[in-house]
Amino acid sequence: MELSSPAQKSIVADFLLSLNSNPHTDAITVKPSVNQWWNTVQTYMKKAGQKQTHVSLSTQLSDHNCTIGKTLKKSQISELAHRVNPASSGGLTLVLTAPDVAVEGFCNEQTAGFTTRTRRSDSVFIWVGNSATQCPGQCAWPFPPNPSTDPKTPPLVAPNADVGMDGMVVNIATLLAVTVTNPFATGTIWGRLRRRLEVASACTGVYGKGAYPGYAGELLVDSSSGASYNAVGREWEEVPLARFVRSLHLLSVRPLCDR
Repeated sequence: MELSSPAQKSIVADFLLSLNSNPHTDAITVKPSVNQWWNTVQTYMKKAGQKQTHVSLSTQLSDHNCTIGKTLKKSQISELAHRVNPASSGGLTLVLTAPDVAVEGFCNEQTAGFTTRTRRSDSVFIWVGNSATQCPGQCAWPFPPNPSTDPKTPPLVAPNADVGMDGMVVNIATLLAVTVTNPFATGTIWGRLRRRLEVASACTGVYGKGAYPGYAGELLVDSSSGASYNAVGREWEEVPLARFVRSLHLLSVRPLCDR
């Protein structure tokens, strides 16, 4: 199985391009928007004296034949990233794996992705796996229920009718925020219970007002499809995005972890 259909690729591409501000469409775009969410990240960057980011899509490759196999070690993800960016010319490389590709630590560590620096340069890459057939309750939450979560809550309808891909968007968004604000894992802060936190881990699992473990919070619901979301991208793509800390209110919603 491949992450190769035009529809699946467009879900990711549209989300990434939705991060950018567009003065020609922002005034008429339905709110809340993906760009509003990303502006929260930009606020952190501005406070740190860094320039704002602009997202553009560069080289895109598909390894349809899974040339290094379907059971990968984390180190092999770096090899795949290097294929896309062989000159190690900086920038951010995104490696996405299909539902039938197993990556070291996938599901067992309850993670659908990671971000790291390449050996050769200051280039950074993100890996995110499609968990649709492996562990959707853990890594595509909040769409399918998590079997270990109590109390049980009903599953949500995925905005793009693709649990695996919509789950990937959630994880891509989280890791993008972490990577842009802390690319080399040197900027963590101490949180409660002496836990190291990054920008997207302070309110893990909080997507709307009133969230608690096992419940994502109050979300918007599409009247025609019944899909749950909390941000709208370009072409009206609906996506779920995690909340940030209270000091930077996102869409005037106060995350549970800061109440």
